[in-house]
Amino acid sequence: MSVEFGMSDACPPEMKIFRPGAGVSEVPAGMSNKPFWYEMLLGSKTDGENTVMRGFAGPGVVTHWHRHPRGQVLIVVDGVGQVQRDGGDICEIRAGDCVWIAPGERHWHGAAPTAPFSYISIQGVKDGSAVDWQEPVDLSEAAQ
Repeated sequence: MSVEFGMSDACPPEMKIFRPGAGVSEVPAGMSNKPFWYEMLLGSKTDGENTVMRGFAGPGVVTHWHRHPRGQVLIVVDGVGQVQRDGGDICEIRAGDCVWIAPGERHWHGAAPTAPFSYISIQGVKDGSAVDWQEPVDLSEAAQ
């Protein structure tokens, strides 16, 4: 499932400063187990460019399974999060951690059960998209 949100045709043609809080929105349905908030900083549909967003999730909020055609970088800004690649262990991530998720690697990420989580994500665009959203995570199965 492809859910495009906050996407422009291309990144700005010149330097631009994105101030925090200027464009906070709730994520569209089909992306997470509960609502969370995001700020799209760069939202391009142009191949080879990057999309960049800030995410803010309350305790226990996790994304659905998804993949990025050119990979993803997650930089934890605050709180405690979790990330899991398909078939791997759930890993705790904390402020200052940087996570690389390889191109096409199926994964999810979100807030730990008892802590909020904020992050910056960077992902490249391929064939007009930066993400392929899939089904919800079954956390009882994910922990096994």
